[in-house]
Amino acid sequence: MPKIKTRRAAAKRFTATGSGEFKRNKAFKSHILEKKSPKRKRNLRKAALVTAADFGRVKNMLPYA
Repeated sequence: MPKIKTRRAAAKRFTATGSGEFKRNKAFKSHILEKKSPKRKRNLRKAALVTAADFGRVKNMLPYA
């Protein structure tokens, strides 16, 4: 059986946790920041987990994670 290639774009965006979930960074933190409140920008810094709906897609893209 040949090895499965990892989607490099996904590998750069997601990291596997010890419990088998995937960590991701939040969007909307790159530009147009003046109108966003400090509280909102602070919360965008924190990492989040991939939802159950997207978990299968991420798992397929990262077969060895």
